[in-house]
Amino acid sequence: MTTETAKKPSVLFVCIHNAGRSQMAAAFLTTLGRGEIEVRSAGSQPADKVNPAAVEAMAELGIDMSAEVPKVLTTEAVKESDVVITMGCGDECPYFPGKRYEDWVLEDPAGKGVDSVRPIRDEIRGRVEALIADLLPARHADAQ
Repeated sequence: MTTETAKKPSVLFVCIHNAGRSQMAAAFLTTLGRGEIEVRSAGSQPADKVNPAAVEAMAELGIDMSAEVPKVLTTEAVKESDVVITMGCGDECPYFPGKRYEDWVLEDPAGKGVDSVRPIRDEIRGRVEALIADLLPARHADAQ
């Protein structure tokens, strides 16, 4: 099966407000995954806007999240995803057998300034890089 005909793995990042952690994770996966992974993010109780400190922290790395908006978590988004990564919403995420679920315990950037968001951002980047290596092992091997 060639890469073009293989189904792209899909990942859904979920946090309560879909304003910080899940948005940063989705932005990293979109950028670092180079179109090889389908990316979604959502929140069980979406905020009105993305956390400005998260937007600023990502902009420092050349990733523009300024146009992103928090989205509501739907059962459909979970069904359509191969991997569901929760970040503090736990039981509010629907469960479907056969899906891979991970819970990333990360500090919530809500109400924090950019100096406090940077370490959270950097931890998310490391986890996303490990996720890419796991989902796209052939590409990771090529990079060695």
